[in-house]
Amino acid sequence: MDLTASDFPSDFLWGVATSAYQIEGAVDEGGRSPSIWDTFSHTPGKTHDGETGDIAADHYHRFEEDVALMAEIGVNAYRFSISWSRLIPDGVGAVNSEGVDFYRRLCTDLLEAGITPAVTLYHWDLPQALHDRGGWTNPESVTWFTDYAIVAKEALGDLVELWTTLNEPWCTAFLGYSDGVHAPGLTEPATSMIVAHHLMLAHHSAVAAMRRTNPRSGDRFGIVLNLIPAWPDNGSNEIKQAVAAIDAVQNRLFAAAVLDGKYPGIVRSIHEDLGVADRIDVAALSDAVEPIDFLGVNYYNINHFELDPGAPPLGSWPGVPDVREALPPGHLTEMGWGVEPIGLPWMLSRVSEWAPGLPLIIMENGAAYPDEVDAEGRVVDPLRTAYLEAHIAAMHEAMMEGVNVRGYFVWSLLDNFEWARGYGMRFGIVRVDFDTLERTIKESGRWYQRFLAS
Repeated sequence: MDLTASDFPSDFLWGVATSAYQIEGAVDEGGRSPSIWDTFSHTPGKTHDGETGDIAADHYHRFEEDVALMAEIGVNAYRFSISWSRLIPDGVGAVNSEGVDFYRRLCTDLLEAGITPAVTLYHWDLPQALHDRGGWTNPESVTWFTDYAIVAKEALGDLVELWTTLNEPWCTAFLGYSDGVHAPGLTEPATSMIVAHHLMLAHHSAVAAMRRTNPRSGDRFGIVLNLIPAWPDNGSNEIKQAVAAIDAVQNRLFAAAVLDGKYPGIVRSIHEDLGVADRIDVAALSDAVEPIDFLGVNYYNINHFELDPGAPPLGSWPGVPDVREALPPGHLTEMGWGVEPIGLPWMLSRVSEWAPGLPLIIMENGAAYPDEVDAEGRVVDPLRTAYLEAHIAAMHEAMMEGVNVRGYFVWSLLDNFEWARGYGMRFGIVRVDFDTLERTIKESGRWYQRFLAS
């Protein structure tokens, strides 16, 4: 790639990203209470080889080392999530001072290293105490989340200006409540639509509340959506219609709810089909709309689909029958995803049509490959390097077409607990030896370092 960092705006955010349950560990230290992922991962059969996030990458004890690694690589921003269970162990009520102290020390170290903290409030780890009260199915979850957002802003608002509410609400709603492969592991398609609605109400309420809490001139608020192109394998009307419905559930449901406070007609039809339309107050969503300052976009791949007449609806896209996922072209990552950077500018351009001029930040982009350590202790990972290089070039292409992209975060800084896939899926540009917890910057990390230094 001929591009260098100097081909991008001088204030462009170049970062790495992580999430709390995937890296922190220390699940029963510092006043933290269990989350739904603690419960899920300790339930037999739910994760690969029964692996859990109990230790993960031990970031809770090693965050100073990890900040030093970021500084060595040369990033100017770090996106991480707060553990709701660490900040407010009961989910509501008393604030845990040890949790506040941990995140304040992390943010202080980041700022001293010249790295901008970018905080995500929710990356799927709902306090178990709140799930026991109905979790995201309970309308009170909107108030719970808003109160939590206020606590986080009060605790860290003097150190953090870049905030996102939810990470990939599609995963929370549909992988967690319909497909059952994520916590809390339910398979209730109708419930998943109600959860999606409560998540959208919670997002708007939290942004409005944080804007009123210790306001600073540099505050910016957004949300992170995993916007995945859904492409049919041929041009028949039947597959086009099915894929349009999948796109509505995957992408347009959340984008329209965030940007306009409404749901696409296809989604409303699915609400009717699932019998939950009367439990989803569209007027309340419209009334709640709070503008965002930027939209976070996570991009990894394109989903391809083909007709499968008679097939039941896929759990990840409830209400859409007669289709199945098709094998992507070319080589696949360890996650089984195709490597198709063409989908990134395609999706960015589409979002810029939905919200002209809205700043966009790529909050996650990366790939899992089976890394090996050579005799000299190096992790040579050319496929990951090529993946990052191609996607940065694709992002730049979109920017040259006028899309307002303001930042790019590699997923992930560290190898981590990859949810139900356990520790076999390595996304990090820094290798973690899960026996010793030793960190080693991979060759992809060294490439990113050279790119940023350019």
